[in-house]
Amino acid sequence: MFTGIVEKTGRIVKIEQENTNFHFTLEVDFADELKIDQSMAHDGCCLTVVKVDQAKKQYVVTAMDETMLKTNLRTWKIGTEVNLERSVKLDGRFDGHIVQGHVDQTAVCEKVVDDNGSWRYYFSYDTSKNNITVPKGSISVNGVSLTVVDSSEGHFSVAIIPYTHQVTNFHNFKEGTVVNIEFDVFGKYVQRLLEQYGYAKQVK
Repeated sequence: MFTGIVEKTGRIVKIEQENTNFHFTLEVDFADELKIDQSMAHDGCCLTVVKVDQAKKQYVVTAMDETMLKTNLRTWKIGTEVNLERSVKLDGRFDGHIVQGHVDQTAVCEKVVDDNGSWRYYFSYDTSKNNITVPKGSISVNGVSLTVVDSSEGHFSVAIIPYTHQVTNFHNFKEGTVVNIEFDVFGKYVQRLLEQYGYAKQVK
């Protein structure tokens, strides 16, 4: 489990394909603290550390074909900057919201607006999966815990303060950027219950 508070960004330094699996080597300054089998969120996608090179401050994670198809990992290339968060500690503060590291789907950045010192990002997503957003609700975008500003069917916006803009990969976003989305876990349960009782259309 994660909180959506990004610790650092890492960079992709190597990509290897083995059958339908992809092995990504990332470089980050806390790599020497990692252990094999450790879970980490990569742009909000939970992946397992399978190899660590402490001397080079690099580590390797593996993504299956299904993960590649359903997330933005398919857009990664050498040099891509990735948001990273290690799993939450039970003795720490819970500063974001509950993030499982299970990407629901991807979204596309429609536009970025400079808002007098902060930034507003607008996204669109496929509604066929019946995921929803609500104003002031929680959402994870590339693993970053955020609050929805505006919401309509298949669209939402979030506001980013300068600190978040600097320490995450949001500063790389532009029109057409594909991002990972994890909708609020409580909202997903409510949505599923509504679907079962035939009320799904009323909340869109």
